[in-house]
Amino acid sequence: TFAPPTAHKQSKLTDLLEMYRDGLQAAFDAGASTMSAVSDIVTPYDLPYQAKAALCNYVPQLRNTYNADELDDDHPIRLTNQAAEFDHSADRDYEFTWWVPQPGRGTNFWIPLRINPEQEALWHDLVSEDAKAGEIRLQQHRQNWVLHVTVEYPVEDPTTDGDATYVGLDIGETALITGCALKDGSPTDPFVCSGSRAKQLRKEMHTTLKRLQERETAEWRIEERFGHYQNALTDIVEKASRQAVEYARQYENPVLVIEDLTYIRESLDYGEYMNRRLHSWAFARLQGRIEDKAREAGIPVKYVNPEYTSQTCHSCYRLGRRDSQADFQCPHDDCHVSTFQADINAAAN
Repeated sequence: TFAPPTAHKQSKLTDLLEMYRDGLQAAFDAGASTMSAVSDIVTPYDLPYQAKAALCNYVPQLRNTYNADELDDDHPIRLTNQAAEFDHSADRDYEFTWWVPQPGRGTNFWIPLRINPEQEALWHDLVSEDAKAGEIRLQQHRQNWVLHVTVEYPVEDPTTDGDATYVGLDIGETALITGCALKDGSPTDPFVCSGSRAKQLRKEMHTTLKRLQERETAEWRIEERFGHYQNALTDIVEKASRQAVEYARQYENPVLVIEDLTYIRESLDYGEYMNRRLHSWAFARLQGRIEDKAREAGIPVKYVNPEYTSQTCHSCYRLGRRDSQADFQCPHDDCHVSTFQADINAAAN
């Protein structure tokens, strides 16, 4: 987040944002679907070359990848990694600064950054060029300016020494994460992280934002409430993912096994109400943070197809029934499992 800019810098940032959105809208309205077509449209705009290059990449994606019918009013400024010029000095109140690109020669300016302390090592890597920056996005939230920097850096692929202990994680709504380690093929000491708080927040967020929109409340007030809920949900994601990795770390040579969610959204169809609830829960976001933390802890991550994992008995591997959200029923007389907690059964599978 930027340290509060001076009035002069605030004016330049606002002009840059407005000009960028004008160029984006013009290229989109013209139906430009190739980089050269976008370039022809945005070249006359008073934008830095890093923004024009980013537009040439982005607008064709809107047409060819996202099939967008219209544009959101709140698009951030996208900049290529050529704009990733940062500086650091321990003598300043705000140690890290960004060289803000502007159109024309000699118009760029430095702006101080308020960074996340947990990411300080990555910022040092950016300054020293030990990490490679990707696309940059600049977004305005009321009077605050937020800079998102994609960073690529090498990470060793975690491996195990000796026999692995597989730890399955099932991600859901009622139980946010259900973990289960397999020792000699048997579920051992399961871990459950409740999803009740996240469920309550999502319902409250939907109701509150809908009510504010119906009352035609000021946009900044709606954005403020949305930010409040998103911060609360982010906190839940961070804590839950940390608990899941800590659970796995207690076992010798753990390997986390999680669902491949690349197609789970397409397969969800439980009616409009349930679809809204399930799609609003960021399955991939939570899984991504689990993967990040596992990699940092040196724990390998493997993926399985989630199909039938909630309907298959973890003991005899035959299909059973899930008559309720909580219980799995195995109907086969020769199996020692009759009723089992459904999420733990899925995690074991």
